[in-house]
Amino acid sequence: MPDNKPQSTAHTRKPGHFTYWLLGALAIVVADQLTKGYFDGSLKYGERWNILPFFDFTLLYNPGAAFSFLADGQGWQRWLFTIIALGAIGLILNLLYRHPRQLLFCTSLTAILGGAVGNLVDRMQHGHVVDFLLFYWDSWYFPAFNIADIGISVGAALLILDEIRRMRRERRKAARHA
Repeated sequence: MPDNKPQSTAHTRKPGHFTYWLLGALAIVVADQLTKGYFDGSLKYGERWNILPFFDFTLLYNPGAAFSFLADGQGWQRWLFTIIALGAIGLILNLLYRHPRQLLFCTSLTAILGGAVGNLVDRMQHGHVVDFLLFYWDSWYFPAFNIADIGISVGAALLILDEIRRMRRERRKAARHA
């Protein structure tokens, strides 16, 4: 016999939302790994394919973090960045599970998660991250990067935007109750 009691919607989850966020992150990881594999197999280290007057495909290896931070370490940084990535992945999974209906928040976390996993796979397989996108102008070069880095950067920007929007909502709400 069916239970006719009203269900509380505060703690019920629509099936699949968490799964959709994981699938989004998986799509970023797959795109990242396929592109890295292509360029790692098609270019020699340091080789460049000119595409536009300000953009090349290249093949570079980064044993450090963003902008080659700690790249000239003695190898210990691989494990430091692996531990940081694993911690971030655990935190993000928890947040995605707990807040699956917050669209902008979860979109940002999904992009960061996909990027973190993509670069973690590189660190575990190769001991470095494969970079292949190079933007420059004259003698100025932006550090080479990859699809995982794009996911992390876009995700971070969206996370900041989500926080700004949240703060504005709270200020408006506080102003109405004042």
